[in-house]
Amino acid sequence: MSVVYILAHFDDEYCALPLIEHARLEGQDQLFLYVADYVGEARGRRRLGETQAFLSWLRIDPARVVHVGRGAGAMDGGVYRALPAAYGAIEAALAGVEVKRLVCPAWEGGHMDHDMCCLLASEVAAARGGLPVDMVSLYNGKGLPAPLFHGGRVLDENGPRTIHALAARDFIRWMMAVRFFWRERAWLGLWPTMFWTYARHGFGHQRLNPTRLGERPHAGILLYERMFKVPYADVRAAADMFLSRRRAGPA
Repeated sequence: MSVVYILAHFDDEYCALPLIEHARLEGQDQLFLYVADYVGEARGRRRLGETQAFLSWLRIDPARVVHVGRGAGAMDGGVYRALPAAYGAIEAALAGVEVKRLVCPAWEGGHMDHDMCCLLASEVAAARGGLPVDMVSLYNGKGLPAPLFHGGRVLDENGPRTIHALAARDFIRWMMAVRFFWRERAWLGLWPTMFWTYARHGFGHQRLNPTRLGERPHAGILLYERMFKVPYADVRAAADMFLSRRRAGPA
């Protein structure tokens, strides 16, 4: 049986390193599916290579990294516009795979692609009888003015958290592993905020309650609304249309 990660972007897995290590030490198979596609073939290949190098360092077979979104039309920043195609690509990649549980970005209003991967993971889990889905926080802007944000800080709205204790050497090893993504400028801001959060509160993940996906991630303006100028109403409408068609079944 496999632990399946449904992620938006190459490098999102960095924020789940303790879960990846724990599953590896338990001898569990792990499969990493990436939904967002990129403008420019070279950029997509480069970012895929960064993720494969990082996961190889964690002793994960690079063949277990699958860019399901390639050519599906679910572009970086616009996954919400292509949910049916993204879901179809995920299901095609999972043909014949016995899934034990899923891991995805949290429903937190940080990036619209992350939230949509949470939605997609919930649908994949439901199609298999309600498998458990673990959420990992990447970033959100709850209670902060622009341009500030929280890195790795879970939302209370998402329910109880499970904390993973990390030895000092493991914490430092995780910090240094950002070197695999040195070309991605986003880590200049995200990396220090992540590890500030982990140092104060520990690394935690949360079990997804599917009913949360019908709620706004948190009160107030969402980070992606002020950073990417994408209204929650647009993302909500796309999500609701996708879900209504899923519930309706084949025409």
